[in-house]
Amino acid sequence: MSAPHVPVLLDEVIAALAIAPAERHVDATFGAGGYTRAMLAAGAEVIAFDRDPAAIEGGAALVAAQGGRLTLIHAAFSGLEGELAARSLAPVDGVVMDIGVSSMQLDQAARGFSFQADGPLDMRMAQAGMTAAEWLNEADEAEIADVLYHLGEEPRARRVARAIVAARPLTRTVELAEVVRRALGHKPHEKKDPATRTFQAIRIHLNRELDELRDGLIAAERVLKPGGRLAVVSFHSLEDRLVKQFLRSRSGARPGGSRHLPEAAPGPAPTFETLGRGQRPGDAEVARNPRARSATLRVARRTAATAWQRGAWQ
Repeated sequence: MSAPHVPVLLDEVIAALAIAPAERHVDATFGAGGYTRAMLAAGAEVIAFDRDPAAIEGGAALVAAQGGRLTLIHAAFSGLEGELAARSLAPVDGVVMDIGVSSMQLDQAARGFSFQADGPLDMRMAQAGMTAAEWLNEADEAEIADVLYHLGEEPRARRVARAIVAARPLTRTVELAEVVRRALGHKPHEKKDPATRTFQAIRIHLNRELDELRDGLIAAERVLKPGGRLAVVSFHSLEDRLVKQFLRSRSGARPGGSRHLPEAAPGPAPTFETLGRGQRPGDAEVARNPRARSATLRVARRTAATAWQRGAWQ
């Protein structure tokens, strides 16, 4: 039996969205519907996205109970601009994103996201495409090492990649975890399991999570009306760095010049105003929900400026 998914920083997210009755808001990562339920309770009409068919199926009863106030869309949030346009649902008053893997996905051994219980090496959020086992058994050593280093921040990525290639074929989560532990000399009393970084890297790579986040932020800029709010909850440094970079750029916080470099030429008008600094969960929330420990919430308000050119980042 899976543990229930507990939405992280829920009160802070709902406060950040500043929902007024009858406003239209997007939950870009529906999951088990925690944010969506709170948004509906605050009076919003909600359009929710998820690429996992299990989440869509699980949300059907909530859709039926809302009498048209909830639209659930089976799609990755990177495509939210097109999906909203196709249904004449843009612009919107708010967008919330809860980035990464959900507790439901982690807790189901058959999904292969975690080594806490043995399961097939799968890790596909959309339950389609190449599995983790297929990638690990086909990719060359250099590619595996690059993924582990850049997406898992694994300092001994080459050693781990070499061990993975030597142990192929790999088909089970526990098998992979043991290969990584042996490669890194893991001792049972150590607090953090070294396999965590490898599993994170493979999951992010297979699901194109950073590309999805980048595209989703750009899409949010294009669908939010002036004054609309963007709230993003991220769980590790790669995600948070990307969100922070996007908001810094879009809010006009460009680096100034120096005696060695001229000032950067002025860019497009700022499309966001950042609201405060990153928020972290309090001790009480972390005690209730250990998953919250690494979470950071960043919030911004859409200006009236025209969205930057499609695909622009810096």
